[in-house]
Amino acid sequence: MRRAVVALTVTAALLMGGTACSGNDTKAKKPGSTVAAAVAEPTATTSAEKQKFAKTRFVANAGLAAGATYQWIIKPYRKGKFKKGAGGRKLALVKAGVAGAFAYNRLKAAVKNAKGDPLLSKAVAPLSAGIEKLKDLPSKLRKGDSTDSVVNSFDDVINSVKDAGKSAGAEVKDKVPSAKELSSGS
Repeated sequence: MRRAVVALTVTAALLMGGTACSGNDTKAKKPGSTVAAAVAEPTATTSAEKQKFAKTRFVANAGLAAGATYQWIIKPYRKGKFKKGAGGRKLALVKAGVAGAFAYNRLKAAVKNAKGDPLLSKAVAPLSAGIEKLKDLPSKLRKGDSTDSVVNSFDDVINSVKDAGKSAGAEVKDKVPSAKELSSGS
């Protein structure tokens, strides 16, 4: 009972205080006077801040792509999960297909982020064509088509992106995405 009374009192006090400060006091205004409202406007970031954030986003996106590729494509492939007759093959192929689509999405985002940093953009620009080739590979993985070439393509592109990032001072480390991140695609 005591908690209910305290909660009711606090709620009433907040409501009364909120209405008292609402600014609808018409008596205080003089005809013809204007009141300037202070509005906080976002300020533009400097080019140095944009570059710093671009590198950070690049590392995060490339790391997620690398982690997904390693966890759900390369590792199962090395364990022989994609071979015909292997236990759990269908599930492994579906996971690899989803991870491939996720990795492609994150690599495209990483390239977009790299454009905000002059050094990164020069290092990553040649990789755009290789990343674009990955677009159809997730469907090939799900179908089980020539998994050797698919896995090697993902591995090569991920390693190239990591090397490009490292040469530009943005070392990429694998970060395995959560199931929620995989399903949402970001």
